[in-house]
Amino acid sequence: MLNFKTILISSLLIVLSVSLKAQGDIRDSVQSIMGFSAIGAYELPGGDLADRFGGNGNVGGDFFYKTKKNFIFSLGGSFIFGNSIKDDSLFHLLKTHNNYIIDGDGMYADVRTYERGYTIMAKAGKIFNLMGDNPNSGLLLMIGGGFMQHKIRIENPGNTVPELKDNYKKGYDKLSNGPALSEYIGYVHYSDNKLYNFKIGFEFTQGFTQARRNYDLDLMGKDTKKRQDFLYGFKISWMIPLNKRKPAEFYYH
Repeated sequence: MLNFKTILISSLLIVLSVSLKAQGDIRDSVQSIMGFSAIGAYELPGGDLADRFGGNGNVGGDFFYKTKKNFIFSLGGSFIFGNSIKDDSLFHLLKTHNNYIIDGDGMYADVRTYERGYTIMAKAGKIFNLMGDNPNSGLLLMIGGGFMQHKIRIENPGNTVPELKDNYKKGYDKLSNGPALSEYIGYVHYSDNKLYNFKIGFEFTQGFTQARRNYDLDLMGKDTKKRQDFLYGFKISWMIPLNKRKPAEFYYH
């Protein structure tokens, strides 16, 4: 019985073989194009996410396919990371009156917290040749759906705090996840030499998440709140098409 990996590889090869048959000059006609993108962004949180985190970085990639009618489809993921944690009450049961955590040796503990998360999204959209210098470039509108997860990464160098070891740490990390939606507006450019292909634009992501730990130690109970976690950010993507470039035509007299 065929496994998922075999089906995925076979599907990609079929799409690739179809894409490589595309003919014509990208400057004169709409072409089917497939490839991979490297993506970077800086985002600001909104909704419930803004109560927990500050701004974050976002890096990721996707596989995309653009049709001859300028519809574009993609599947990809991104890694969310940041250093700004706003939840001052996270370790309130562990802190002394002067706001320090004492380790197992009676010393002030070094406890560090970070934002970590990821998204997985399938997207679809359309290119409108309103501003592009060729029929494959222009205004890009996309919508997507998928999955969002985020948590607080807790580090205690040397593991000197007994209350933050092993599974106890999970009682403080606020792991949350759930379905997500996204909307994107921007500009996409495909060049004839296949070297300068990029898109830049604004994306709004909404995550409808919920805490996934059975017990939050700082709350002394389970967090049952339904969350609305938003991210706003400008994204830049560098696209690498897999299509073969059409060979130059020569005429002889």
